[in-house]
Amino acid sequence: MTGVVSASEQALRRLELTVVRRLDGLLHGSYQGLLPGPGSESGDSRVYVPGEDDIRMMDWAVTARTTVPHVRDLISDRELETWALADLSPSMDFGTAGMEKRDLVVAAIGAIGFLTSRIGDRFGTYVLHDEYIHRMPARGGRPALYGLLHSLMDAPRGRPLAGAPDLAEAIEALASARRRRGLRVIVSDFLDAGPALEPGTEPPWERPIRRLAARHQVLAVEVIDPRELDLPPVGLVSLTDPESGRSRRIRLTARVCAAYAEAAAAQRAATRAALRRCGVAHLVLRTDRDWVADIAQFVLRQRRTAHLTHRHPTSGRIR
Repeated sequence: MTGVVSASEQALRRLELTVVRRLDGLLHGSYQGLLPGPGSESGDSRVYVPGEDDIRMMDWAVTARTTVPHVRDLISDRELETWALADLSPSMDFGTAGMEKRDLVVAAIGAIGFLTSRIGDRFGTYVLHDEYIHRMPARGGRPALYGLLHSLMDAPRGRPLAGAPDLAEAIEALASARRRRGLRVIVSDFLDAGPALEPGTEPPWERPIRRLAARHQVLAVEVIDPRELDLPPVGLVSLTDPESGRSRRIRLTARVCAAYAEAAAAQRAATRAALRRCGVAHLVLRTDRDWVADIAQFVLRQRRTAHLTHRHPTSGRIR
């Protein structure tokens, strides 16, 4: 019996084909260990399956709390575990180049998830959305990744809410996900809902990223729409801040547009400088560009840099 494939399912299949055909092999990493076997580090709890699970792996604390038998999965020493933070705050529901920024968030999460899942790695996600920071446990395999991406695609648009968690709080939650070293990915526009910062001021999310990078390899994926960098002089318009919901009517003259472009360039430069100070890799994806090509070029540059560093290590001698 054949079923009807939903539009979101078709979109995910196209995304997987695009990633596998154009990026397969680029993001594959090495395992952390060489020893085979089930591993010795505790993972997430799940419902006990009679006849399949070892009763010695019973998680008695969760079983007592839920009154349903649970077992604790073990993470193999050779597995890598990747955790990502997907920013679905209201500012991501914006796009003027055929796709919204939230579409790029799903694409970036899907690209990394598909490539890591093909070699058996586990992939988990924190989602910043409305007044909550949602946690999706790290799982391996294609069905789990499809379920995660479905949840991201079907999430309703964000609402401007007072007291909602910001990006800094979400990064703190990501840092507490797992103590084991691994890859951490932050996909966001890195735009804060608060007032504009003075030049040279540290953004609120910089310190949490610096603490995260002290233990993990961190990739910051900055999502940009071209209209956030430049505005056309079209006269009187009404602009709304998606994070706060405040609206304001502004006459876009050539002088105003030039001042806006200058301020936007300064904000992006401040973001680049802050991420550079944190020592993390920085990838920029734009809604008006080929995001697959941008990811491929970024990965090749990173590998070329790592190869040169390995061949020509810095000498410790003072000249």
